[in-house]
Amino acid sequence: MIKVDQLRKNFGSIVAVDGISFEVKPGEVLGFLGPNGAGKSTTMKILTCFLAPDSGRAEVAGCDIEKDPVGVRQRVGYVPEHAPLYDDMTVHGFLSFVGDVRGMGGSNLRDAIDRVVSSCAIEKVVHRRIETLSKGFKRRVGLAQAFLHDPSTLILDEPTDGLDPNQKFEVRELIKKMGKQKVIVISTHILEEVDAVCSRAIIIAKGRVLADGTPAELTQRGGGKLEAYFRKITTAAEQQESAA
Repeated sequence: MIKVDQLRKNFGSIVAVDGISFEVKPGEVLGFLGPNGAGKSTTMKILTCFLAPDSGRAEVAGCDIEKDPVGVRQRVGYVPEHAPLYDDMTVHGFLSFVGDVRGMGGSNLRDAIDRVVSSCAIEKVVHRRIETLSKGFKRRVGLAQAFLHDPSTLILDEPTDGLDPNQKFEVRELIKKMGKQKVIVISTHILEEVDAVCSRAIIIAKGRVLADGTPAELTQRGGGKLEAYFRKITTAAEQQESAA
């Protein structure tokens, strides 16, 4: 479970996260929506212990992000917006390295690599150097390393960025399958992603939560169009900020 209570983060005079609160339970796939600069990636970096909040608190998989960051990292699979990969490694070598870092070894690691190679459909590139891969395959390798240790919680920042339509379909089906048992948060500004994989969605802008509901509920508020509702409330937040 993820519990977030009044998280705040500033970068100088810029308020990136402004008192965000929400919870995500096992079996939920939460779409974290907002325009560019809304605070999505900053919130995810806080939840995965890459950034410390200025105030507020959060628990991820039962671990406090400030008191037990190691516990959080052990239980979370994270795909940042620009997932770092080692270009001079092969895909298999990189996944083996990630497994070693996570304390995996022997048959457990071999089985885990086989599992994620199959589920992320990277069999044909598993022995190639990462620097030779297309953007889409690199994205899938980034997903594979996040799934490797079978974490209880997945935090995915733009998980289908750079994938072609067929690859997007495969990744979305994988997320839906895993979402039946895990806690999953997906950051995206692609509204079709919400209908495709999410059981719930939060819309944020200017670091604040503007709406929280099922995709059907949010779509209904927009008169049958999620995009219309998204534009209405995020534009209003921008205008309010400009007038202040």
